[in-house]
Amino acid sequence: MNLTKRQIDDLNIELTLEIAPEDYAEGVHKRLSERRRNAEFKGFRKGMVPASLIKRVYGEQALAEAVNEVISTSLDDYIRTNELHLLGEPLGSESQPELEWEDGNSFTFVFDAALSPEIKVTVDAADTVNKYSITSSAKEKADMAENLKKYYETRKEQEPKTEEEIEKEVTDRLKENHRQEAEWRLSKDIRDFYVAKAGIKLPEEFLKRWLVTANDGKVSKEDVEKDFPGFAEDFKWQLVRGKLMKDFGFEVSHEDLVEAAKAYVTYQYAMYGLPQVPDDMLMDAVKNVMQDRRQLENIHEQVEDRKVLEKIKETITIKDKKISSEKFREL
Repeated sequence: MNLTKRQIDDLNIELTLEIAPEDYAEGVHKRLSERRRNAEFKGFRKGMVPASLIKRVYGEQALAEAVNEVISTSLDDYIRTNELHLLGEPLGSESQPELEWEDGNSFTFVFDAALSPEIKVTVDAADTVNKYSITSSAKEKADMAENLKKYYETRKEQEPKTEEEIEKEVTDRLKENHRQEAEWRLSKDIRDFYVAKAGIKLPEEFLKRWLVTANDGKVSKEDVEKDFPGFAEDFKWQLVRGKLMKDFGFEVSHEDLVEAAKAYVTYQYAMYGLPQVPDDMLMDAVKNVMQDRRQLENIHEQVEDRKVLEKIKETITIKDKKISSEKFREL
């Protein structure tokens, strides 16, 4: 077995794996022996089927499994030994030569792979990001007041609201809405600032191919092409965030995940009109979330985001900037 690397450019490499018969022979023998022990053919006692018949029936499958095992082990060992930090997984190259799947043949496999770019970014007090203080327009206030009046008119069981009460509710609601919008925008602008500061280049063509392959045909090339700009920006932030997590010495603990899951579940119950739920019911829901791999990954990312963004906000210069709600929507 021989594995060589060819550097295509700064981020793209080609791995060529040459497999000789002796590299997979034992694997084939092991698999055929296992099938012979368990095979049931008419006219033969279990475990007594001739080896030649077993090989004729199962030989090609055993060969493919044994060779694939050599491929997987060889790639993993090479990547680990050479400390290659890859994006995604190696993909079969478009320059892959044709293969003749016969026991005793040598095989050559060519893979495309992409290296993770080196992330060079620091968080400094001189870094400056705006934080917006949003002012409400007369139209915005009037529209919300009208909607609230219509809403309360349908609630016959409630005492009617006075003009002063509605005006106060409008003020309070808009203030909270604008606070949340400003916080969301600050976090977004911080992410964009550090992605731009890092100046990350991605192996885009490889990642597009990898996304199609990794999603098992659930997305098309056209889908990936259309959504790739958004994916690329999110992916760059993940790389920056990972670098800053290490620089800040942060880790995500089990307790962090539990607390985040509790907050997520509490919010979900509140959305369904259940602001208060018993503790045992809440913790059962948290347990279910923690056992769902996809949800757990999302929560893990949210915890990392929170930790990194909080530290950045403590460190950088944040400038307060007043802006009308109309201008804010145009940002």
